[in-house]
Amino acid sequence: MRRLPRLALAALSFLTLFILIGNSSFLASRPQGRPTLLAHRGITQLYDKTDLRTDVCSAARMLPQRHDFIENTLPSMRAAFEAGADIVELDVHPTTDGQFAVFHDWTLECRTNGEGVTREHAMAELKALDVGHGYTADGGKTHPLRGKGIGMMPTLDEVFAAFPGRRFAINVKSRDRSEGEKLAAVLGALPSEARARLIVYGGDEPVETLRRLRPDIPAMSRRTQIGCLTRYVAYGWTGVMPEICRGMIVLVPINIAPWLWGWPSRFLNRFDSAGTQVFALGPYHGGGFSTGLDTLDDLSRLPAGYSGGIWTDEIAVIAGAVKPTR
Repeated sequence: MRRLPRLALAALSFLTLFILIGNSSFLASRPQGRPTLLAHRGITQLYDKTDLRTDVCSAARMLPQRHDFIENTLPSMRAAFEAGADIVELDVHPTTDGQFAVFHDWTLECRTNGEGVTREHAMAELKALDVGHGYTADGGKTHPLRGKGIGMMPTLDEVFAAFPGRRFAINVKSRDRSEGEKLAAVLGALPSEARARLIVYGGDEPVETLRRLRPDIPAMSRRTQIGCLTRYVAYGWTGVMPEICRGMIVLVPINIAPWLWGWPSRFLNRFDSAGTQVFALGPYHGGGFSTGLDTLDDLSRLPAGYSGGIWTDEIAVIAGAVKPTR
């Protein structure tokens, strides 16, 4: 009878050893390369994120101005690439005339001199607006970018034409399944090598539709992100990759990353093999995803030799620390 506990203890010890060795990054080889840097919204005006809610106008919370760039415009994207970004993130909305406008907000009042829901306008109407109109760092006393963004809201096609060969992350702002169909049609018309440079993320319904119609484009929604990581935590220690994790992107806050099986090298290798790119974010504090990895202190929390992706709102700071400016 005393033999059974010994056998159970031996089995438990063997299983523990199996898990530790199978998920040790020390024993996992990985090519040492520079991280892939993703510039969220290009070069952007920073804003106060204290107690931020989805209904808050971030342009009215602008921090003291350091440059004249306006997010989601061609000059902002160009500056981000020049600063060292490998990928630039942008936001899209379908227009009433069948195009995709590149603009962050669901409505126009916060940043522009227009009114109404962005997707309820034709592109010509959106082109007439000043996308720098609403930015203020002093409660509305001054508007340093007003008049500097007239006609600068680009279409998605204009972005692709302006930056051939460049990589982009496209954020779908809606929960509209038909938007996934429209975006799949636009991206499907691109050459295969151009599609290979794209990733998409956004609302559950349009992303689900895009993944079904264009499985060759890595795409992520909140549902797939949570589903992937919870399944990976449950049984990723076995080396079996959850099917939902394949062909997408995964965002990993740096304070959660060390708790994931095989972090960093074995974790990154597993997701690479599944056709999924991992991007490290800043710390998660609850209430939604964390912000970008934006400070040198944040950067120092990544393991030495980290060669995954980094998602940042401060591309110049992070690129200057990890790779030379091109």
